[in-house]
Amino acid sequence: MRTVTACLAIGAILTIGATAASAAPRLDGILSDHAVIQRGQPVVLTGQAAAGETVMITLAGRSVTAKAGRDGKFSASLPALPAGGPYDLTIAAPSGAAVLRDILVGDVFLCSGQSNMELRVDQGQGLFPDAHPEVDDKLRLLTVEKVSAAAPVARFAQQPAWTVSGPTTAPSFSAACFYMVQALRRTSGVPIGAVHSSWGGSRISAWMSDTALRQAGLGDPTDLLALYARDPAAANRQASTIWESWWRAGSGDAAGREPWQPDAALDWQPVPAMTNFETWGVPELANYNGMIWYQHEVRLTAEQARGPATLVLGMVDDADRTWVNGVGVGGSSLASQSRVYALPAGSLKAGRNVITVNDDDVYAYGGMTGPADAMRLSFADGTSVPLGTGWRYAIAKRLAGAAPRVPWDDINGAGTLYNAMIAPLGATKFAGMAWYQGESDTGIPGYDRRMTALIADWRRCFGTPETGFAIVQLANYGSPAIAPSESGWGDVRDAQRRVAAADPHAGIAVALDLGDALDIHPGEKREVGQRLARVMRAAVYGEKIAPSGPAVADARRDPDGSVTVRFSGVTGALHARSSAQAIGFELCGPAVGTCRYAAGRVAGSTVTLPSDGQPVTRVRYAWADAPATNLADDAPLPVGTFEVPVSPGR
Repeated sequence: MRTVTACLAIGAILTIGATAASAAPRLDGILSDHAVIQRGQPVVLTGQAAAGETVMITLAGRSVTAKAGRDGKFSASLPALPAGGPYDLTIAAPSGAAVLRDILVGDVFLCSGQSNMELRVDQGQGLFPDAHPEVDDKLRLLTVEKVSAAAPVARFAQQPAWTVSGPTTAPSFSAACFYMVQALRRTSGVPIGAVHSSWGGSRISAWMSDTALRQAGLGDPTDLLALYARDPAAANRQASTIWESWWRAGSGDAAGREPWQPDAALDWQPVPAMTNFETWGVPELANYNGMIWYQHEVRLTAEQARGPATLVLGMVDDADRTWVNGVGVGGSSLASQSRVYALPAGSLKAGRNVITVNDDDVYAYGGMTGPADAMRLSFADGTSVPLGTGWRYAIAKRLAGAAPRVPWDDINGAGTLYNAMIAPLGATKFAGMAWYQGESDTGIPGYDRRMTALIADWRRCFGTPETGFAIVQLANYGSPAIAPSESGWGDVRDAQRRVAAADPHAGIAVALDLGDALDIHPGEKREVGQRLARVMRAAVYGEKIAPSGPAVADARRDPDGSVTVRFSGVTGALHARSSAQAIGFELCGPAVGTCRYAAGRVAGSTVTLPSDGQPVTRVRYAWADAPATNLADDAPLPVGTFEVPVSPGR
């Protein structure tokens, strides 16, 4: 109870404009018609009524009263309930009464992440019966609207609605989440509720509370977000400084010689149209993912340049960082959002002015897409200069790692999605939580630390230390590997594995064999859901099964110099599919660039890698963005990406 109250207090303190109810009392969180309440846990109820009045809440033959404070807020708790229902929940006070109907008690699961969790049932593969479910009155679904906030909010602006699962409701729900809870309904025999709260393209930092961010060593962006709340202009200036320092450190460019300077000497070419650059017919850009520089010159009169102005650039896919005359003015990473930047007096000058935009295209299509007729520079006197034509571009240097994002950014910020899409869940209890995210964190070190902090914080707020947590290990995507190399996707996958391995109530759903090298959104989500359900069956329901399938245990050096890799959680035995050898293994020395492929000999729950006469200190498996692998057990479940040290033999 103390930890739940603490989580709610954060939202209550920072929510602006909360006022006492003027009509019937209402509840916070996601309790509404058709809701599912977590069984076996106290039912914590918070809400708002008229100041000072007594509120009575009745559910399943049990009643509790609470008195609203001077601010109209009240809190009450009903004892834990067994699975059952449907029930009516009545909330009554002198100011009015309300009834929530068709309430079930069972197990509630939270599903969150980015676009692969967001991908709907009707967007995935559909040629099997589970994709077209009959009505299941004991399976309920709820989707949280996509919205962000700079500070935690106590309640949803628009109350999410629960629906009964069936052919008209399931198709629009998260596919991975739906297939998970559909499978759990069949094995658990109790009512199930699924809460889906995801946003495509989001980084994990956006889903972390202030507490979790600081635990993960992200205090600086948290402080910058607080500065943004007080002084947006100052925060934007600091954000530009951070981005510029990152660029100089990675590129070696000296101050004053960077590409955003007005006279930057790049290989400038005319922009054919304000459309995705993949459509321009330029061979180098046909399948390009990376950074592009855009530049536009505009000449202004002294009168136009004298006062403040507004720069409208239209949409940029995916992220931009923008300068005017070499001074940073803003940036965002929401591709569907028009870029509008306020330019304070002094930003412009009479004569030549140069606008420079860095577009960071992370995947799929990229570029400044306008529309061209909306792009303009507007002045205080009401006049404007169109900016839809006359741009030029240059392909940027490739830098290691991911570019910084502003902490107030909707999907890549510091707590922005936690504040608006997780915190308002309030005192909701969850039996388990499923997480499918990480694509947007490739190239950003420390994913394991961020993931560990998020799991601990969500459990603290919404469950217990034993709440099950299922993590989808990223599917394969990108250019198939033809030689050992470093991989940001490999880093994230191994971080996900290590976090789950260190947590007795967590597990990994390996998805390497379910991806598509050409599509970051593979359609096979039913099997992802089945594997998530397997984790929950072990972590939540206590089934004696390996939650993640085969998991690396250790690697030891044999007397003849070979290395034997042992696996736990193997059902039956390991097998090298369609080959006499297991592929995807690498023997590595201590330094970067020393890994080389090794053919594995499979026996039972071990794989032996013969010595090649070179130093070996670690073993990697499936270490590529889109690796080719063939090792699985009799379940059948594949082995996921890992890196482990090689220990001396006994």
